[in-house]
Amino acid sequence: MQFLVLASGKGKRLKKYTKKKPKCLVKISKYRIIDYIKINFKYFKEVIIVAGYKKKIIQKEFIKQKIIINKIYYKSNMVHSLFCSKNFINSDVIISYSDIVFSPEIIKKMIKIKKTHIPINQSWLKIWLKRMTKNKVLEDAETLKIKSKYVVSLGDRLINKLPKFQFMGLIRINLKDFKKLFIFYKSLKNKKIDMTRFLDLAIKNKVISLSYFKTSKFWFEIDSTNDLNVLKKSKVLNNNLNKLLKDRSST
Repeated sequence: MQFLVLASGKGKRLKKYTKKKPKCLVKISKYRIIDYIKINFKYFKEVIIVAGYKKKIIQKEFIKQKIIINKIYYKSNMVHSLFCSKNFINSDVIISYSDIVFSPEIIKKMIKIKKTHIPINQSWLKIWLKRMTKNKVLEDAETLKIKSKYVVSLGDRLINKLPKFQFMGLIRINLKDFKKLFIFYKSLKNKKIDMTRFLDLAIKNKVISLSYFKTSKFWFEIDSTNDLNVLKKSKVLNNNLNKLLKDRSST
């Protein structure tokens, strides 16, 4: 199985922190965001990183991993970065955003579940309320609806009701489904489509079936300078980060 990290974006909302480095190399405290993702590298036969902004820094940093370049990162989105890897994906793949920190237990479970699926976070609201006000949550969060064993819709803006679950920026895609999704992506002719919208369209057009499992394991998204400050200052969140580092490898 392969592990694919999407790390091509600039991370504009992190402002001064990403002037000289890509978002994934921004430090939370002593360690960078990518250091917490690296914990999971040891579970895979191959790790691929899609770079773009400040790509030379990532190329120099990750000499043991395959680096693919999204040459149009500044005018595309994560879905385009995903399919920049199409010539190198030869097995089932787990995809991770590069601006999240999360428990390795989530990855271990994803490896065991053979279907194309996503983990969905059921304690997300408690986490998000540390990051922003409830009104801001209503602006930033997205819908996620499930029925029986499958996700039936995701990625729409909220109106006045908060969803029970939230997409986490982690996806497992089986090889056969990866090929179907690439063909579908090409048909859309939209390099700026975001990941949740793309998955939603793929579900509704019956390109793939997207399974899921619920989790309350630690997960945090670093999307802004405020998120970074919250992580640095919160004792509870720092305790979770320290637990992750106990499982750190030298990959």
